[in-house]
Amino acid sequence: MESIYDLQKLLLKFGTIIYIGDRSADLDLMEEEINELYQVKMITKEEFIKSKLLIKREKEKLDKG
Repeated sequence: MESIYDLQKLLLKFGTIIYIGDRSADLDLMEEEINELYQVKMITKEEFIKSKLLIKREKEKLDKG
């Protein structure tokens, strides 16, 4: 998993489409979904960690500019 697009494809496998139009809110919702999917053992630990890192990196990009 290399990009937010990859994360969106992962979420789509579970029927989740997230698009509000506000990038920050989209990332927050994606993070909540990833947390829930991991809690119910629907994704692996590796997918969880990579997803969290991607979201963190994207949030940092938004904060910088």
